[in-house]
Amino acid sequence: MAWTWRFEKSDGTETEPALQPEEFTTQGDAESWIGEFWKELLEGGAAQVTLFEDTTKVYGPMSLDADGA
Repeated sequence: MAWTWRFEKSDGTETEPALQPEEFTTQGDAESWIGEFWKELLEGGAAQVTLFEDTTKVYGPMSLDADGA
């Protein structure tokens, strides 16, 4: 099982992230990574992310904007 992030613009279209993560083996690892790098991802053009376990959507889209905009 692999945990992956989908990186999106504010309109929901997929975008290439400023930093390319590996596939994560646990949800906690994926969430820790996004917690560490959200600012760089936001500055690189990703406005929101969605978390997947294999092909199943777990949650999202979740805004990367600290103000929740």
